[in-house]
Amino acid sequence: METIKQQEVSNLLDFTINAHGGMKNFRKFETISARLICDGILWPMVGHPGSVDDIYVTSNINKQATSHQPFINKDWHTQFTANHVAIVNSNGETVEELSNPRASFAGYTTETPWSQLQLAYFAGYAMWTYFNAPFNFASEGYSVRELETWKEDGEVFRRLEVTFPDDVASHSAVQTFYIDKNGLIKRHDYSVDIAGGSTAAHYLSEYIEVEGIMIATKRNVYIRQEDNTPLFPEPLLVSIDLSEITLK
Repeated sequence: METIKQQEVSNLLDFTINAHGGMKNFRKFETISARLICDGILWPMVGHPGSVDDIYVTSNINKQATSHQPFINKDWHTQFTANHVAIVNSNGETVEELSNPRASFAGYTTETPWSQLQLAYFAGYAMWTYFNAPFNFASEGYSVRELETWKEDGEVFRRLEVTFPDDVASHSAVQTFYIDKNGLIKRHDYSVDIAGGSTAAHYLSEYIEVEGIMIATKRNVYIRQEDNTPLFPEPLLVSIDLSEITLK
């Protein structure tokens, strides 16, 4: 894929989408799948240690839907959409389900345990957000604006503030993406509304090209402090390592 020079691009969103492989190429596919190796203190904090240590995920590109498997039980998988989440067994039978899952987090803090369905909801919307960024930002209902640049570790990042539509489930309505000189997302800031608005600085690295699409295979999430800097090196809230990535 030909590198696009930052100075030749006037629109940051177009620059970022093109650097990740281009909209036309991305829209050729219907799903993106990967094996996830996850760690971090979040999972025991919410009452599910080891639940996503080694798991497979598939997200839809054309609509907000995600499935994780095996989930909790080797015979179970999840079915997530923005307004409904279910756990289903290998016979297609619903183990349990929940409509309007976001409402179930009312009053929750970072220390409130989650149910299995709440975990499935969080994992579902999170991976859908990560897999589809930045391509979904050009969709109807999203709004974007460029913020002032940010300097970190000797690099200058352009920043894209994205406001998500009301009908898309994600961490928070407003999120910020840090774009490097090659157009790749290297940091992603948000608040986790379902966990009392806890703030996060989410770092992306070790990009690889899959079917012409650039995908970060390593993600580490830290607490974002009031001055917008991450709290390093601990606590590591979440780590995600992706492999066996396929687009179909």
